[in-house]
Amino acid sequence: MIKKKFTRILFLSLFFVLSFVFFNSHQSYASEKNITYMQILQDPKDLDLNLKYAQQQGKVGNFKQTISTLERLNMIYPDNVEIKLYLLSILVQIDSPEKATTIIEEMKLNRNLGSEDLETLQEFEEELKDREPSLWTLTADISTGAVYTDNVNSVSKTRTKSSSDDRIGFNSAKYDRTLAGSFGLSASRPIGEESSFLINLANTTSQQDEERDDDYQSYGLTLALDTVLGNQSLSPYFMLSKSDYQTDADSFSVMGGVGGFFTVGERNSISYGYSLSDSKGNHNSSDTTANETNSISHGISLGHDFIVNQIITTSLSLGYGNSTAVVAAGNDYENYDLGLSLNFAFPWAYISVGNAFSFNDYKVADTSVVSDMARSDYTNTTDIMLTKAIGDIFPKLDPNRSLFINLSYEKVISEANMVNYDYITDSFSLSFSKSLRLN
Repeated sequence: MIKKKFTRILFLSLFFVLSFVFFNSHQSYASEKNITYMQILQDPKDLDLNLKYAQQQGKVGNFKQTISTLERLNMIYPDNVEIKLYLLSILVQIDSPEKATTIIEEMKLNRNLGSEDLETLQEFEEELKDREPSLWTLTADISTGAVYTDNVNSVSKTRTKSSSDDRIGFNSAKYDRTLAGSFGLSASRPIGEESSFLINLANTTSQQDEERDDDYQSYGLTLALDTVLGNQSLSPYFMLSKSDYQTDADSFSVMGGVGGFFTVGERNSISYGYSLSDSKGNHNSSDTTANETNSISHGISLGHDFIVNQIITTSLSLGYGNSTAVVAAGNDYENYDLGLSLNFAFPWAYISVGNAFSFNDYKVADTSVVSDMARSDYTNTTDIMLTKAIGDIFPKLDPNRSLFINLSYEKVISEANMVNYDYITDSFSLSFSKSLRLN
């Protein structure tokens, strides 16, 4: 490593952000974390805002967005040497020698380039020569948290339920806590100028305090391609997952789909997606009916994001799903979803407030509940989420501001044509998450 080059580039890359903080002590680094792509679209020529966004994306390993932002700034401000050097530092970091060499050769033609800048370019060249090319970027994501709910089993408001056309007591436990932890390992590499390929392995462990229904281990594999087609950003994906339950049959799932988005003007973004999944339960001696819920499901989604101002954005989502199971009674259904959220990128934290409706229509009556009536219900879910970097509170504990605390509250109100599914649930969760660059 070249210490002199590292010190110089670190200064150059943080120059605008540090000067902003020193002269405006009431602002915090949280504002960097809260900058969204929609804010960039709103003010694409704001040099300070764009540099903060580029640094933010680089911290979480999203170098594609970092490079895209810096390349755009380089076109807007072609004489800004600091932007070019910052871009070079990222290109060298992710082993992109062709782009880096092109910029170095262009900068050498600048007769007004200072001796220190020329020396820095030479150091970049030496590092590119000495470094073995690495196409892959490796990251690890770790999270842990707890959820408390006052109605873990969705007990009805009257504490009664229908069973084979009779009304009986609904005496399941209501209050419980669940602890969960997850670990993910991702490998990504660029493909051409506008595409990248991702492989992700994930493991989640869940443990419930009182009951054992939510005690499980899950494993997942995701393959995804991020690419551009015209003005469309497209992400086809393929997923495999397996869940090992302690008190139930193991379950398996295969899913494939594609998501995409495009911008309309400077304030609007349209997103869309389609998914197809095949879910199966392990039919064994401990659960002889698990395969009855084996199903094929289709899902369609449509979303719209809108910039109100630099702090407030809105998100509207629509969805449709259709599931067909081995045993249709009580399992085949269609669902329609509508959601709206307000997102606040405050300097001191990111807050999202959302409200969603889901309407579910089951196709065939379940005789184990009510023999002459197919289930129909809707749920109204209200949630509030707050995200904050630990480093904003304890800088020494999290100097890079890569450890986040997440607080959330969720209220679910369900109404149905059967008493079993009339219930109210409140949940509170606290979690911590961190992302690490491994190479």
